[in-house]
Amino acid sequence: MINIAIDGPSGAGKSTIARRVAKDLGFIYIDTGAMYRTVGLAAVNAGLDPKKDIGEIIKLLDKTDIDISHKGGEQRMLLNGADVSDQIRTPIISIAASDVGVIPEVRQKMLELQRAMADKHNCIMDGRDIGTYVLPNAKIKIFLTADVEDRARRRYEELMSKGEKVSYEDVLADMKYRDNNDSSRECMPLKKADDATLINTTGFELEKSVKLISDFIRKNL
Repeated sequence: MINIAIDGPSGAGKSTIARRVAKDLGFIYIDTGAMYRTVGLAAVNAGLDPKKDIGEIIKLLDKTDIDISHKGGEQRMLLNGADVSDQIRTPIISIAASDVGVIPEVRQKMLELQRAMADKHNCIMDGRDIGTYVLPNAKIKIFLTADVEDRARRRYEELMSKGEKVSYEDVLADMKYRDNNDSSRECMPLKKADDATLINTTGFELEKSVKLISDFIRKNL
């Protein structure tokens, strides 16, 4: 199987770009961030504090079924059989995802699921630790980033377009919180793999970013 890893901080455009390029190549797209968001949602739904109730969250993992379906090339997240793809995209669940993502047992379970999918499909997988831990032998590795203010602006515009009532300042604070969490955790932190190509899209419009990544992948396949 051909595996492509795209890593980078929150809001760098990984999901949107990876989804578009995967469709063009006929690969499946695996959004690992959505998997952590689903764990975060499970914790919140169970009334657990993702920062404090770590033991209970670990126990919850054994009773929770997390799966991915692909319909028409679109990834959908399933929590205990229910489609929660829309529910996991709120700011509250973004924070919960970041908090449960520092728990080693959560990362280990997600790691097993992610590798199992990559073994079965040609895929583009994005996340924080794909090139360094999940798929260290990926054929192509990209570390996609942009200035935090630019990433926050993109996320703010995305949320506003969906009717979410948020402020840019809150989105920026959320982005900085997640950056710190992702980079400072002891288990599988966010970092660029030594053999990954760094691509910075600060100031780029979406179509320019998609073309840049698509051209790079096609050239190196």
